[in-house]
Amino acid sequence: MTTTDVPRSADVDSGRRVSRKRPRKTATGGLRQAVSATTLLWIMACLYGFPVLWFVLSSLKPASDLFSYPLTLVPHNPTLSGFKAAWDSANFSQYFINTAIVCVITTILTVGVSCCTGYALAKYDNRWLKAFFICILATTMLPSEVMLAPEFLVVRNLGLYNSFAGIILPAVLTATGCFMFRQFFLTVPDELVEAARIDGARELSIFLRIMVPLSRPIMLTLAILSFQWRWNDYIWPLLMLNDPNKFTVQIGIQSIVGAQNINWSVLLGASVISMIPLIAIFLVFQRYVMSADINAGLKD
Repeated sequence: MTTTDVPRSADVDSGRRVSRKRPRKTATGGLRQAVSATTLLWIMACLYGFPVLWFVLSSLKPASDLFSYPLTLVPHNPTLSGFKAAWDSANFSQYFINTAIVCVITTILTVGVSCCTGYALAKYDNRWLKAFFICILATTMLPSEVMLAPEFLVVRNLGLYNSFAGIILPAVLTATGCFMFRQFFLTVPDELVEAARIDGARELSIFLRIMVPLSRPIMLTLAILSFQWRWNDYIWPLLMLNDPNKFTVQIGIQSIVGAQNINWSVLLGASVISMIPLIAIFLVFQRYVMSADINAGLKD
């Protein structure tokens, strides 16, 4: 008759104790990592945020207090005179309107063209499309300064010099936008497109009713980036425009800088004003930039 070893109660208890202690070690390690990551993020936020805070608070100081010694972070007598002078005397309202027109139109066209291009590059198998994609990516290897002269000659020969169209059209197709949409559409299952084709949907209907809604996070992300790029663009509008009534915000800020002296209060106020639209747009749309469920509509 065979006998079986029966584990002692002490051994069972010790095994339970070990199994109970292991999750505690894992939880402790995860907590340490979370604390370390949070601390590092706070340090980086302070390093980036402190100069911006100093910049904003300095715009509230009178011109006489900007270079007073000792330097102070918080203004003793806060004033909005720099903002008012920048908005009134520097014709900033017109610059804002001009920049808003350029940014809105360019952003809409950039998102639309990039979405169509990315879909074609991802879902159609054609060697010419692959060559076209390589050419688009090759433009990122060239400094933007190298492209200024050829682009300027083309725009001038088209009769678009000193016009908003001359600023908008060269910025519509971007390698970043095409790459973002192409990489996203590659993650969309081909079965979803094939199922729509079997149901009788045409290519345009598939693109507008399926692909565009799925790519909403990418569209919003590119829209934020495109608006920021165009709002901060300085070199290209400076080359293309010679009419002061068509100047953009960045050219307007540069015009405040005099040859002999600089009104720092007005310059700081104008710079802070130029930041407001970018901050507002990011705060409004950043919560919509989330991952899309690309598997929606597929059966298991």
